[in-house]
Amino acid sequence: MRTTVEKLMAALAGRFSSEIGIDLLKGSSQEIFKWFLASKLYGARISSRSAARTYKEFKQRGVITPEKILETGWNGLVKILDDGGYVRYDYSTATKLLGITKELRTEYKGDLNRLHQEAMDTRDLEKRLKALGKGIGEVTANIFLRELRTIWSKAKPELSELVKLAARNLGLIKPKKETLEALEQVWSVQKIPAKDFCDFEAALIRLGKD
Repeated sequence: MRTTVEKLMAALAGRFSSEIGIDLLKGSSQEIFKWFLASKLYGARISSRSAARTYKEFKQRGVITPEKILETGWNGLVKILDDGGYVRYDYSTATKLLGITKELRTEYKGDLNRLHQEAMDTRDLEKRLKALGKGIGEVTANIFLRELRTIWSKAKPELSELVKLAARNLGLIKPKKETLEALEQVWSVQKIPAKDFCDFEAALIRLGKD
């Protein structure tokens, strides 16, 4: 008999980063920045489909590095955002992206791996991310960090409400015991070959949204 986790993983995709062609598994600074950019897009109150489509516009035009974002400038970023269907948040997102990227360049030489290395612990890591500028709040930080759990030792964000909802409805965790540790224990027992906890968490998010 197939387990609940097997059924979940068979029905729903894993990491959002993998879905849009980003490979985080080797921990390269280039791929991590791509996911950082995508996380900023996913973090707005907009559909995942629109965020993914907009990221692909950035990728198609080669605007997926700190240098290219700054070089493209505000007008160019607005054009990319509009073409991706991100019209509702185009002006504010362009402004925030430029501010965040400038801060990343100034403080960490544009390297998010460096930011992780300099962070003292999990809480400091989240604090440093949010300090990069407006637009990096709780939601965006959680989106970004949860797919780096197996890459960065200090990436241990709390479970999102969508994950808790889906896991609770599937009977994977008990009410009032909806902790990261409880869900990691479920995965340790029911884990799927060639997948990891980040894929499992992403599938639960997809289910929670539905």
